Amino acid sequence: MKKISFSLQLLLGLVVGVALGFVARAGDVDWLTATLTEAGSIFIQLLKLAVPPLVFTAVVVSMANLRNVSGAARLASKTLMWFLITSLIAVAFGLALGLIINPGQGINISTAGAEAIDQEDAGTWLDFLTGIIPTNVVTAFTELNVLQIVFLGVVLGAAALAIGEKAEPFIGFSRSVLELVQKALWWVIRLAPIGTAGLIGKSVATYGWDLLAPLAKFSAGVYIGCLLVLVVSYPLLLSFVGKVNPLTFYRNAWPALELAFASRSSVGTMPLTQRVTTDRLGVDRDYAAFAVPFGATTKMDGCAAIYPALAAIFVAQVYNVPLNAGHYLLIAFVSVIGSAATAGLTGAIVMLTLTLSTVGLPLEGVGLLLAIDPILDMMRTATNVAGQMVVPVLVSRSEGRLDEAVFNAPPQPLD
Repeated sequence: MKKISFSLQLLLGLVVGVALGFVARAGDVDWLTATLTEAGSIFIQLLKLAVPPLVFTAVVVSMANLRNVSGAARLASKTLMWFLITSLIAVAFGLALGLIINPGQGINISTAGAEAIDQEDAGTWLDFLTGIIPTNVVTAFTELNVLQIVFLGVVLGAAALAIGEKAEPFIGFSRSVLELVQKALWWVIRLAPIGTAGLIGKSVATYGWDLLAPLAKFSAGVYIGCLLVLVVSYPLLLSFVGKVNPLTFYRNAWPALELAFASRSSVGTMPLTQRVTTDRLGVDRDYAAFAVPFGATTKMDGCAAIYPALAAIFVAQVYNVPLNAGHYLLIAFVSVIGSAATAGLTGAIVMLTLTLSTVGLPLEGVGLLLAIDPILDMMRTATNVAGQMVVPVLVSRSEGRLDEAVFNAPPQPLD
């Protein structure tokens, strides 16, 4: 297998998974469906196992690394600015596409059986803001609340920066743990072709096209919206702002995009994203150590911009709730500012319920979209991860920190 590139291994996993999924569905082969399900579930569970220590130590170390970066405040502010700008562009695509295709018009779906998630998990603004601060440090990790873990990492990282030399043992410990977790997670990532086959195969075997049929327009809208961001927005920014070749960018970034598509987890893809960003895209390591973990937990153009914009229009049309210009502006505001609510894990339920509750749309609409969420989440996550690599390239270029020799070189092996 070492003779086959990692990108090709992932592609083979996708092809084999789709083929096995169709065989399992067409032949009603229960054991094959169960095997695919278990293979995918074990892979995702291994990724999730690494999330708490990975996120916490990555945030702490990324903040500590800012000490080694000249103009750290300027870099951080530019990074945040481009996160907001690209999110605004993405949500504009989502809203425009929703108004053009009208994804909920003519949909004959019974809304009586649709169930929204519990209101405690629904994500009102008050719940979102108060939920960032943990009531118990331990439960933030045991319950895998990524927002709370990020909050703890930011607070302790800032405190370590303020203390200075006395905090070196803590920062050194965090850096060692991060290295250990990333090494272990890299071993898990090497299993991605098998995990990919299981995840894609399970989706095909379980859902087929049956659930997509009544929601085909909405599903197509999500994929088209993400593709518009990937093939229009990002290439234009890379060409005119970053002054680099978009085709070269995607050639180098392809392994991270493939893994993001299969795993549906920005955080799980983060070690590969960071390696691609530095080793293939030429971004300075110290800056990338801050920008990539920060982006993996907050930069969600697919999950937090395109998807909630389209979903809000879909739910409004299904429930015959009229929307005006004020509602659309509110959707855009929530999508751009509330990106952190998705927190880099699989799915965008919190972001969707936050958007629906803010605009005043029925939360029962969430139940209509849960069944096809895994299929949509693959494309959303790939879009998220692409944005998490585009922004560091743009910022590095504007600061004269981008190594063009590395960026333009033939793709380096990631093993």
